[in-house]
Amino acid sequence: MSSPAPYDVSSAPHHASATPATRRRSLLGRAVLALLLGGAVGVIGTVAHRAEWAGLPTGLLMALALTLSTAVLCRAWSGTATLLAAGAGWLVAVQVLAATGPGGDVLVPAQTVGYVWTYGGLVLVAVTAFLPRTWFVDDAVADEVGADTAVAHEAVDVEGEDGGDRRQP
Repeated sequence: MSSPAPYDVSSAPHHASATPATRRRSLLGRAVLALLLGGAVGVIGTVAHRAEWAGLPTGLLMALALTLSTAVLCRAWSGTATLLAAGAGWLVAVQVLAATGPGGDVLVPAQTVGYVWTYGGLVLVAVTAFLPRTWFVDDAVADEVGADTAVAHEAVDVEGEDGGDRRQP
């Protein structure tokens, strides 16, 4: 039996062979998209955080869940830079909408629900920033490389002189 071919670099992800300048542009583009995503989540959450259903703060819980999922997505997507960009977009949107409007209206009142929304969202983004990096790394490529390397280094089956199979290093 022939041994499988070693890991083929041409099957590596497209970003593995990118030049440093291309990677910087890609990261900058992702950071801008994360900033916009964080801003959109901040706007949606600020508008929805005061909704209640059967006396339960469902709007607040859903807004915080959306904030956490955005933080995890951005961290897994491109690391801490996009997480910080999304956090900055979220913070700007929430703070702008928390200011008193032209008619004196306030979307984020100085009540418990407003404090939980404002500070709870910040805490969720900060906690996501300090979680272990290994939780956000896709090991599929690393596992594939490791499996191919292990197979290439294993002994291969060859037919022995007596007709039986034996392992040969």
